[in-house]
Formats: sequence, structure tokens, C-alpha cells
Amino acid sequence: MPQNDDKTQNVPNDTSDTQSQQDVQGQSTDSDYVSKPVSNIDSDSVASDKEDLETSENNANDSEANNDKEDSQQADSESSSDVTENLTDEDFPEEFSDEEKETIKKVASDDNLSKAKSSASILVEQFIDAKETFGRSLGSLFTSAFTAGLEIGISFFVILSAFTLIGDFMPNKYAMVLASLLYPIGFIIVVIGQSLLFTEQTSLLSLPVLNKIEPLHKLLRLWGIVIAGNVVGGCLFAALMIGLGLNMGLFTVANIDAYAEHVLGFKWWVIFGSAVLAGWMMGIAAWLVTSARDTLSRIVLVTLITGSIGFLGLHHSIVGNIEVFAALMYGSYVTLANYMLFLFVVLAGNTVGGVVFVAVLKNRTFLFDVAKVREESAEDKSNKLARLNGRER
Repeated sequence: MPQNDDKTQNVPNDTSDTQSQQDVQGQSTDSDYVSKPVSNIDSDSVASDKEDLETSENNANDSEANNDKEDSQQADSESSSDVTENLTDEDFPEEFSDEEKETIKKVASDDNLSKAKSSASILVEQFIDAKETFGRSLGSLFTSAFTAGLEIGISFFVILSAFTLIGDFMPNKYAMVLASLLYPIGFIIVVIGQSLLFTEQTSLLSLPVLNKIEPLHKLLRLWGIVIAGNVVGGCLFAALMIGLGLNMGLFTVANIDAYAEHVLGFKWWVIFGSAVLAGWMMGIAAWLVTSARDTLSRIVLVTLITGSIGFLGLHHSIVGNIEVFAALMYGSYVTLANYMLFLFVVLAGNTVGGVVFVAVLKNRTFLFDVAKVREESAEDKSNKLARLNGRER
């Protein structure tokens, strides 16, 4: 036999073992290590290496998941401020001069995510949203408003069902207050879903008119479309869903009349004053929702504001429309004249509250900020000119 056969006598016959040994031979030239069978490699070392590899992969996955979560949160925060941080000349009406555009950009800049948005940043963002709303087609506006009228009815449906259930254990006065805490449900659906609700949009849509960018008649037409969509959607919800609830035994006609009496049992000027306060609070809600940097914060803010409206029993035109119209259809307490008068008074009150106490005052604050920035810019220019003239001398 040739001499090299003696060196291969210890090699196992298994093909896979032979291949493994050849791989080991490629890594070292030591003859003793080459002749060592693969099966004799320390199994504990292999298991340890495998465990270390799995741990490393798990740590990498956890790190990647955390990074994705942080990136998502950062993107959510940045998306809410991109509107005012990245303003371009196209975002402004043509009537604005270059100087006015630059001034507003400076006032509205809000690149510090650790701080609350400035009032100017919020107002500019609302102004841009209003501008986009003015540019939508009539069909799109009505459909969105109609959807909001349907969605807001969910609040009344749930409230009425809870009122009926709780009313078996306590007087109606307390049962109604507790049930009203469910008031925010429909508003959360509408606001987060970005449907057009009149009381939320009242102050928002008036901003271009207050700044003489859009004419008043266009605003009135827009309000008319949104109100019509909200009222028609709410009446359809009352006709279908409240009737369904009666047949399901969730509430009775007496419960519907009791709630209508709770809404209508005041003099007209009291209802008007209550509607003004409700419109004011809805305008504040729209303002705060714009100031929020993430969806969870928006939900909390909407819940707090609209929950307070329900708890206090304030008059909201779109929800109140469903409450009173349901009693007109199925109850015996409301007449058509009562319904029409109520709707007119509450719509007027909500409009005054939203426009006067939110849009006008916030807009004036913004204009004062713009004027201040202009004065500072003019002062800076004059100081620079004075320094240049001093150097030339």
C-alpha cells in the first residue's frame, strides 16, 4: 500500500463526515487536528455558540422594533408640525406680498417638538386647512357633512340606551347626567375621521374671510352646505336608527320624549346662551385638536371638551337636531314649529360662539404677533444700515 493510505485509515466512511473533515483541514495545517474526527468537536462549545447567536438575533430584533417605534412616534410628531415648518409661497393666497409671506413664515415657525405649538403656528395650520376646504367641490363638501351627521348620531343612540338602562336604578335627572358622559363617542369618530361638522368648522372656515382672502357670500354658501349635510344626515339617522332601537327594546318612546323635554325645556334666550357657550367650547376643541401632535392627544382633548358639553347639558345644534327630530317622529312632545325654532336658535348661538369667541380673538392675537415681527424686522434693518454707514465713515 502507498504511504499516504496510512494517514487516512482513521477517516470515517460517512460522506458527510469526510466533507466536514476536509473543511477542517482547510482551516489548519496541523496533522493531529486533521486526523481528529469531526464527531469529537466539543458539543458544549457548539451549543454555546448557537445560544449566543440566537441571543444576538433576538437583541437585534428588539433593537430594530424599538427603533421602528421611535421612528413612528417621531414621524407622528413631525407630521403634525410639517404644515407650518415647511410653508412655501404656494400655501399663501396671491393677495399676500412677499414681505407678508416671509413675516408669517417667521411667526409660524415651530421646529421645537419638545414645546407646545405657538398660537401663530396653530392659526396658520387652521388657515391652510380652511383654504383647502374652500377649494373642495360642492359634492365632496355635502357628502362629508352628511357623513358627519350620521356619525354624530351614534352619540345620541348610545346616550339614550344608557339613560334607559340607568333610569331603572335612579331618578331621571341623575341618569341623564351619567348617560351624557358618553357624549364624546360620535365626536371622536367625526373629528378623527375628518368629516365636516358645522360647529367644529365654524371658526375654522371664517378665518379666510376675517383676513379678506375669501368673500363673505362664499363662506355663507359653504356653511349652508355643511349645515344641510349635517341636518339631513342626522334626520336620516334619527328616522332609521332610533326606530331600530325602539324595536330592539333599547329605549322607549317615553325615554325619547324625556330627553327632548330636557333639551327644549328652557326659554329661547336661555337656549341661545347655552348654544353660544357650546359653540365657544367646540371652537376651543378645534383649536386644541390642531395644537396636538398625535392622535391619542386629540382623542383625549375631544373627550374632555365634548364630555363637558354633554355633562352640562349645553345645546349643540347637530346633536340637538337628532334629539329633537327623533321626538318629532316617534314621540308626542315636539311639534314641527318647536323643532324649526329650536334648530334656528341653536345654529345661531353655535355660530356666534365659534366665530366671535374663538376665530376673531385668536386671529387678532395672530395679527398682533405679525405686527410685532414686522416692527422687529424694520428695527433690525435700520440698525444694520446705521452700522454700515458708521463703517463707511
